[in-house]
Amino acid sequence: MATVLVTGGAGYIGSHACKALAAAGHLPIVFDNLENGHEWAVQWGPFERGDIRERSRLDAVFARHRPDAGMHFAGYIEVGESVLDPLRFYRNNVVGCLVLLEAMQAASVTHIVFSSTCAVYGAPDVTPIGETTPFAPISPYARSKLAMEFMLEDCRTAHGLSYAALRYFNAAGADPEGHIGESHSPESHVLPILIDAALGRRPHFSIFGSDYPTPDGTAIRDYIHVDDLAAAHLLALEHLLAADDALVLNLGTGTGYSVRELIDSVTRVAGRTIPVMEEARRPGDPPTLVADPTRIKKILGWRPAYTDIDTIIATAWKWHVEFNARAK
Repeated sequence: MATVLVTGGAGYIGSHACKALAAAGHLPIVFDNLENGHEWAVQWGPFERGDIRERSRLDAVFARHRPDAGMHFAGYIEVGESVLDPLRFYRNNVVGCLVLLEAMQAASVTHIVFSSTCAVYGAPDVTPIGETTPFAPISPYARSKLAMEFMLEDCRTAHGLSYAALRYFNAAGADPEGHIGESHSPESHVLPILIDAALGRRPHFSIFGSDYPTPDGTAIRDYIHVDDLAAAHLLALEHLLAADDALVLNLGTGTGYSVRELIDSVTRVAGRTIPVMEEARRPGDPPTLVADPTRIKKILGWRPAYTDIDTIIATAWKWHVEFNARAK
């Protein structure tokens, strides 16, 4: 059994990773400042409240729990906010990662799984997207993630750091058992917003761009169930613990769905009509982002358990309905 420090472990993806770690016999130690996470999502191990930029707090947690490895989810993720306030993103994401890596080095912790993003590729004109696709980040958020990847690579060269950088596509869904799910405030992710519109919590759902060069004119994305994301983190961790390595892997299903297909799926799952408004494209939104998952399948033996969009959305719908009922 490994003890794993999970930064951002009270957040959406981090909490699902904690559940997967515990199910596999590992002990997740959640380190989170609860700025975007929720204490109710910490259910599978000890909780240490703190900010990754606070070196003394990190040092104390490393000394108390003596983790064997880290999983790093603690970061700001809103693209639009990063454009408006880039220094805030660089301070939290880049400086926070630097402080974490310094604390790991001081504590002789040499393995880390890092939550990266397909946004490092920008708006490529290739489909599907492989790991050799050139970098072209178009937001401070994406640039901050790429800077963090370079930090990991440099620490590998200088100190022998063992790491896996997993470049996510679009996380979706919720814990099928209903313990945890996706909850942001304000909400900016497409599926929770769409479900809110189906529940009548929003007046309508906005389609940003209906003139893309795609079959139905709306943007296409690769939606991966959050449990499949968590499973990939577990496989990456166990790979690093068994064989010191440096991995950079795309994490997606290889199948894309358009915004209209997403709306149709939520309509089927919810059995409700969703009011829709068409609006102008948002700057920087690529027409199509779909992963080539060949490398992660080959190296880690990972396979998505959820390959049907209706099944993915059904887990999210169930959780949101139950969560909203509890919140009343």
